[in-house]
Amino acid sequence: MTESEKAAKVIEALKAAEGEPAQSALPILNGLIGLVQGDQDHPLEVVDARSSAFLAICEVGKALHRGQPADGLWSSAVEAAERWRALAR
Repeated sequence: MTESEKAAKVIEALKAAEGEPAQSALPILNGLIGLVQGDQDHPLEVVDARSSAFLAICEVGKALHRGQPADGLWSSAVEAAERWRALAR
């Protein structure tokens, strides 16, 4: 699977999980770990964008786990994944 395809799957999953309660969204987010882990055989910009998406997803997960509002965090995670996808093309 290409970097762009991985990023697209992450975006799709984030959008699907956003409308779910925390107990349903957290397993979806945990399932993204394998997609956001990658090798270093890509340009630095792509690796950096992937890392930013990973961190943004982690922030959403932390907020959900703690029962805190994650409204603005979802959009940040999607935007980070979209940037990753754009750079991976």
